[in-house]
This record gives sequence, structure tokens and C-alpha cells, in this order.
Amino acid sequence: MGKNLRQQRRGKANPRYMVPSHRYLGNLNYAAFPKGDGTVIDIVHAPGRRMPAAVVDFNGRKELLMPAEGVFIGQVISNTAENGNITELKNVTEGTKIFNVELHPGDGGRLCRASGSFATVVSKTDKTCTLLMPSRQKKVISTDCRATVGIGASSGRTEKPFMKAGTKFYSMKALGKLYPHTSGVSMNAVDHPFGGQTRPGKPKTVSRHMPPGRKVGSISPRRTGKRKK
Repeated sequence: MGKNLRQQRRGKANPRYMVPSHRYLGNLNYAAFPKGDGTVIDIVHAPGRRMPAAVVDFNGRKELLMPAEGVFIGQVISNTAENGNITELKNVTEGTKIFNVELHPGDGGRLCRASGSFATVVSKTDKTCTLLMPSRQKKVISTDCRATVGIGASSGRTEKPFMKAGTKFYSMKALGKLYPHTSGVSMNAVDHPFGGQTRPGKPKTVSRHMPPGRKVGSISPRRTGKRKK
């Protein structure tokens, strides 16, 4: 028997993999947003995220929102297809860039929530809308789903290099991510099923019903290898 794997230790809520709750200001979605227009009253730093948070005032009720690039204090958030506004996809024209898109109407936003990410509206019908995702795949969702018009804030975050490992360490620690991430083949045989060798000397495909200590690599894949065109 070897040691517990990384995913086993993370599943036990080890303090090394936990993130303090004060780093998260709240859920940045609009599942319970009130109807009507709101005004951006502040843009605050969210330590547990890669983008800031916008505080929107809806007639005395304050909500948190994922801001678009270019949103400013005093801007009115309405239901029109302008930069930073939240609207249904049926109101958005083809070719518009959107982010924080709902996968199902009313879920508050599930797609393209990273900083600088966006999807492009490719085509629309009466009930469906086709989006071009950042992965270059196309996804068809309902036109009743809401989205934020524009590009996610902090789009230039990846342009600045970390320069040293310590900066990257604390940046990943704020998100509860372990850094550095050691590959399995670089470990000893007692620490990982792929350890003790320069490359995996055994098949990487494992059954879904394997014990947790063996469930590494490609877990019950439908197919492996490079897809032929």
C-alpha cells in the first residue's frame, strides 16, 4: 500500500487545500437579481477570484456582479444589449461578445466566467441561440438564458509574468490550489502509481470501479489517442 494520492487528501478537507471564506465576497451571479435597473456604486477586490467584483445598487438592495471590461462606477445596469448590461440572449444580435452565460434559464450564469473570457453569438432562432465558446466549440442554449454583454474584466491579467516562483505560490494559495504541481512520473513508487519511472510504464486507462489509490490517468475514457480528421 502506498501513500494517499493528491485527490484523496484534497477530498478529506485538509487545511492545505481549503480556502478561507473571507476571500470570497459572495456568489457573483444574477440568479436572484431584482427586476429593474441598478447602478454600480463600487468595484472591489475579490481575493478568491481572478477578477474584481462590482457592487450594484437596485433601489437600496446591493448585489454583487461580475463586471465587464470598461464598467465604471455610476454606470446603470439595465436590460439592454450594451456593454456591461445583463440581458436575455433573444435581445443580443449576432456577433456580440458575451460572458457569464446561463446554461439554463435562471441558473445565474455558468459559462465563460473567467477573467477576459467571452463567447460569441453565432446564430439565433426563435427559441435557441448558438454560441462559439472559447474552446472553439459551439453550444446551443435557450434564448431565454441571460448573459452579460462584453468581455470579462481583467482581460490582461495573463500578460504580466509572475517573474518568480514565490509570487506564483501565493497567487495559487489564495485560490486554494496546490503549487507546485508535481507530476506522477516524478514521484517515488510509494507516492503514485506512475512513480519510480521516467514515463508511465503501465496503461494510463483505468476502470471507473478501481479503488481510490489506483484511480489516476484516464478514468474510464470513451476513447484515447489523437482523433483523425
